Amino acid sequence: MKIAILDDYQDAVRRLECFSLLDGHDVKVFNNTARGVGQLAIRLAPFDALVLIRERTAFDRTLLNKLPALKLISQTGKVSGHIDVAAATANGIAIAEGVGNPIAPAELTWALIMASARHIPQYAGRLREGQWQTVSHVPAQNRIGVALNGRTLGIWGYGKIGRMIAGYGRAFGMDVLIWGREGSLAAARKDGYRVAPSREEFFAQADVLTLHLRLNDATEGIVAAGDLMRMKQSAILVNTSRAELIAPGALLQALQVGRPGYAALDVFESEPLDPADPLLCMDNVLATPHLGYVEADGYELYFRTAFQNILDFTAGQAKNILNPEVLAKS
Repeated sequence: MKIAILDDYQDAVRRLECFSLLDGHDVKVFNNTARGVGQLAIRLAPFDALVLIRERTAFDRTLLNKLPALKLISQTGKVSGHIDVAAATANGIAIAEGVGNPIAPAELTWALIMASARHIPQYAGRLREGQWQTVSHVPAQNRIGVALNGRTLGIWGYGKIGRMIAGYGRAFGMDVLIWGREGSLAAARKDGYRVAPSREEFFAQADVLTLHLRLNDATEGIVAAGDLMRMKQSAILVNTSRAELIAPGALLQALQVGRPGYAALDVFESEPLDPADPLLCMDNVLATPHLGYVEADGYELYFRTAFQNILDFTAGQAKNILNPEVLAKS
């Protein structure tokens, strides 16, 4: 089978133990991203199967219609709106879903919280410039860090990752405050966590506010400019989930006026992020290049499942197929 692995920016996949599962297949690993339907169609036309690294490349109807040889898309993790499933089905392309693990994104979230609260990246950067105990060249941003103990940790979304973050917060002596759907709030109460009396109070009370929601039609843009303006000037907004959870332009505008005072971001509306993006020029923003799932143990899990899905498909024993109606037609 002719297989392409897309968008492996760090050339990490071929070094995984599980890569040997594809021995005997014709495998091409792409380390850069092609832009535009035309370029992608030319690049991917020869392949029978594609392995996608999360949502790094989107597959809309126009692109899928230009890939007549494609039989299978093997997704690392779950499909999250970046594949037109109906168009894939119409073209006879099966989509195999993978598995996920909350540990790596939860740990990265906590690392961002701690680094932001104590301004660790800024201190380290200024130290390399010969400046001792200096956070920023801008006097208004040259503030000392704060401890997390005793402060309020707001968590919107009490799923697998949200639960882990709540546990970390409790271990650090934080007052954990939960917001989300009624089912999430009921689960949080059962686990002994405080539930915000309202959405307005959730944003107003949080010293650290972290988002852990799935992106869908109901949650896109769910955090509005007015929500952010209710946050404290000393508060930190953390987003390791999806940039599109926040209304377009709202976060940049809010940070410019200091409500919230800080942001720690691992996700962006356009990735890879343009180096000229204004968020990267702000002293009150800690930005990382979508590292939530980029971790060695997680990669072994994600890709082993994705590769095994390909092997099962080629053996006529397809599993984990999102659109099984395609198999009935073949």
